[in-house]
Amino acid sequence: MVFAVTVMANYLSGRYFQRFYLSTRTRVELSPRTIHLLQSLTNQVRVVLYYDKDQPLYSDISELLKEFHFTDPAITVETVDYDRDPGAAQDLKIKYNLGASTNKDLVIFDCGGNTKIIPGNALAEYTLEPVPNPTEREFRRRPVAFKGEMMFTGALLAVTTPKPFKACFLQGHGEPSLGDSSEAMGYGKFAGILEQNHIQVEPLTLVNNPIPADCNLLIIAGPKDPIAQPELDQIVQYVTEGGRLLVMFNAYSVNRQTGLEPILANWGVKVASGVIADTNNSYSVSDVIVSAFGRNPTVNPLTGSSLEMVLPREISRIDPSAPVADGSKVEEIAFSGPESFLRGHQSTPERRPLPLMVAVEKSGVKGVVSERGSTRILVIGDSIFLDNQLIDAAANRDFAGYAVNWLLDRTLLIEGLGPKPIT
Repeated sequence: MVFAVTVMANYLSGRYFQRFYLSTRTRVELSPRTIHLLQSLTNQVRVVLYYDKDQPLYSDISELLKEFHFTDPAITVETVDYDRDPGAAQDLKIKYNLGASTNKDLVIFDCGGNTKIIPGNALAEYTLEPVPNPTEREFRRRPVAFKGEMMFTGALLAVTTPKPFKACFLQGHGEPSLGDSSEAMGYGKFAGILEQNHIQVEPLTLVNNPIPADCNLLIIAGPKDPIAQPELDQIVQYVTEGGRLLVMFNAYSVNRQTGLEPILANWGVKVASGVIADTNNSYSVSDVIVSAFGRNPTVNPLTGSSLEMVLPREISRIDPSAPVADGSKVEEIAFSGPESFLRGHQSTPERRPLPLMVAVEKSGVKGVVSERGSTRILVIGDSIFLDNQLIDAAANRDFAGYAVNWLLDRTLLIEGLGPKPIT
């Protein structure tokens, strides 16, 4: 009977396999984006945990990487405990040049000699909390969110596709700073999201400088000052040659044109001067909670989620009878609520859903290879919602990843993931 049951169990498990978990602590559920990425990989990837097994996050890291291996057996995982196995640790130090004494508790990704090393202290977000102590006031760092899946997918992209995409971030017209991770209006966290998606980010000034030939994505976020005509001419040429463009406006330029408005009009996009208010979908006087979306890969994963924007401007599709660039598809893809209206335009404003995001895509002409590919443009009526203060609100962070990956035609990665709470 035991033999018969064993045979039957093996037969059923081979055809109807299901994993069971003994506790929620050990269960790791990968996001659809990670699963799609793992299933698409054809490279052999070696992952080494150069780690002290007694460290608090070791079990979380180990279980997550086991799930990576289970989804894609081409990813092999091994652990070198530098305290318990000094010989193997020394070999690893030599191979990956880990000479410094501080080089420990690392996760090493290696694909054919392309390596990415992630320090363990970067895998969690921490908070300071008081320690109960009757004699003096003490604090300790407590991990509150685990970022392993985010960091590890970025590492896989880095080692399996050595040449990253390049995103150029326009500067010189009051745009936020990429290098600023502290002040609320900075875009340091946004730059971090691009880097996690294996996109190299660099600032770009167009005064006496051309748009680089290897620029895969041009980002113009919240310019406050007019852009000079020679710079606008370069932007026109870039988009015409098949460039990818992300443009975000905000309320600061509502009464002062940047020069981008007529360029976008040629592609069927109208940048209105009005600022949207939606009192039924708002936490404060200035913000708008956006939860109505069209059908486009950029916003499809947001079903059931929302974006939190600040004083967004109306961005709409120009009337279909108006001329637009040949072969382009123009879609309004995000809307305010049915009771929203434009601030200050009239005493009894018309209330209706208002568009605040438009996607443009131009298919390539058959038999003709353009300089940069096929044009894609995403125009958004707010740039503040992706700054350091608001990017972690609602689904703003996820949307940033969806947007850049759609623009770069990496539909495989248009599934979001973010930090997971530690309990």
